[in-house]
Amino acid sequence: MQFAKYHALGNDYLVLPPGDRPLTPALVRRVCQRHHGVGADGVLWGPLPAGAGPAADFGLRIFNPDGSEAEKSGNGLRIFASYLWDAGLVGVAAFTVAIPAGVVTCQVFGPGREVQVQMGQVSFHSQAMPMSGPPREVLREVIRPGEGMAFTYCAASLGNPHCVILHEQPSAAVARQYGPLIEQDPRFLRRTNVQFMRVLDWHNLQIEIWERGAGYTLASGSSATAAAAVAYRLGLCAPAVTVHMPGGTLQVQLTADFQATLTGPVAKICAGQLAPELLAA
Repeated sequence: MQFAKYHALGNDYLVLPPGDRPLTPALVRRVCQRHHGVGADGVLWGPLPAGAGPAADFGLRIFNPDGSEAEKSGNGLRIFASYLWDAGLVGVAAFTVAIPAGVVTCQVFGPGREVQVQMGQVSFHSQAMPMSGPPREVLREVIRPGEGMAFTYCAASLGNPHCVILHEQPSAAVARQYGPLIEQDPRFLRRTNVQFMRVLDWHNLQIEIWERGAGYTLASGSSATAAAAVAYRLGLCAPAVTVHMPGGTLQVQLTADFQATLTGPVAKICAGQLAPELLAA
């Protein structure tokens, strides 16, 4: 089985083109394991036929390193777009990709290492997440992930769920300590990604990230988009912002109705073939 490995600001994915062997959760876990496998924050399974839904140029499935499937990934989509560029399957013209969350539009800028993705419309409604409780916009609610600890949070869905915590000093330690507790909080019916966000100024945000099914992450495109949308919804930032993460920065542009565009870099790491003993482990 062939593979290619890319990263987007340190958020690394393996691209596995479909072949004769099915992709199982167990195989995803093996290849993503950093000591016994290739190591990655997830697997991109494609290009696939776009399927029976809305017309698209390519199909893609996105897997977390625990073997679960993600509805959307901003960094994963940008990596997949760069992979398609390298394979000669796309040029500078925009193209569409069908994922579980719907169809998104991508565009690669030469020489293939800067990618823009139309991330769709951000919703703050509980039913879009989905969440327990009455139907509502989930803004400035309180979550208590530990003894004596309370955070103010907002929910944001891009087709995948996000819990954005307003925090004065986001850090890797905070994300690692509270992220897994919030991810598993029962109010989030399909678990959730977690962002600890600080507003630096009108045009800049800082976040630390705990990803559903992946853990602590250096960067995340959908997390950056969700955080920017929440800050804009609360009147804390401009519609165009730079989101700062440990791995680097991404640009998010929002419209008045919260349609989001994400732009940022991608880098190729390596390509090769998975060994038979890894596949048979």
